[in-house]
Amino acid sequence: MPTKLPPSTLLVPRRFFSSTTPKHSHENPLGLPQKGTIPRFQRGLPAKRPIPSVAHIIAISSAKGGVGKSTIAANLSLAFTRLGHRTGLLDTDLFGPSVPTLFSLNSPPNLTPKNQLIPLTNYGVKTMSIGYLIGSESAPIVWRGPMLLKAIQQLLHDVDWSPGLDVLVLDLPPGTGDIQLSITQQIPLSGAVIVTTPHTLAVKDAVKGVEMFEKVDVPVLGLVQNMSLFTCPCCSTKTPVFGGTEGVKKMCEDYGMEFLGDVPLHPNIGEDASRGKPTVVAEPESERAGVFMDVARRLGEKIGLGGGGDEVMGVKA
Repeated sequence: MPTKLPPSTLLVPRRFFSSTTPKHSHENPLGLPQKGTIPRFQRGLPAKRPIPSVAHIIAISSAKGGVGKSTIAANLSLAFTRLGHRTGLLDTDLFGPSVPTLFSLNSPPNLTPKNQLIPLTNYGVKTMSIGYLIGSESAPIVWRGPMLLKAIQQLLHDVDWSPGLDVLVLDLPPGTGDIQLSITQQIPLSGAVIVTTPHTLAVKDAVKGVEMFEKVDVPVLGLVQNMSLFTCPCCSTKTPVFGGTEGVKKMCEDYGMEFLGDVPLHPNIGEDASRGKPTVVAEPESERAGVFMDVARRLGEKIGLGGGGDEVMGVKA
């Protein structure tokens, strides 16, 4: 039977920074009960280990923050679910976890008898985030590299996704640093999706993300352009608030990437996300939700997800 995470092992702020518990604050940052000796970091590149019960893993990435990557990741996971795939969403943005807000979940997870975290589920998607463990939305993660990497290792390998997932979506943090490198070295990825806005600065950083995945031999499945056009609700005039799409399309051509979809700049997308009911669930028949569904279909074809061509209605909102 699942057990509640004991209060003494919950990842709460006072436990984060206690100088009297170096074992837990360094080797076991999530505070999970341990059996035997905790493995320490080894020199050299780690061997990639598949995540048990997970068939495919897709990383959603943006080298620039603030481009809507987490909202895209949440809606894509919901779109996969609506297509009939068993789907999970893992929030690997330790400094700014968004999944608790996006899925309106905030309770600490239970533990299996083997001391693995049991995902929290909403709208048919299994989710895990460090945000479930920190106890307060305002509590910061003030960690150096070794603790961050150990926490990522625990999130990747100490979560029980049974009875199984067809696809696990990773919401990566912005940038091209230690966490991204650690993830690409620890688990086999089916591919990565780049998210950017049309703005020149965002596109320049998106290029860095593409080249990072090329260096670590992770296939880039394509690019999603977010917040591209704003349609005036009064006169229906379409305005490219962040500039034209020429830079994005040229980048796709230069790197041989597929342009997967164009998500409009619409206030409902942000409002839906803020109230914990992303667009694919809140407005399933909208044109905006249709964009996410189309992107999910194309990604499913690229990674070889079987079936899922017909939408499964009745995902509880």
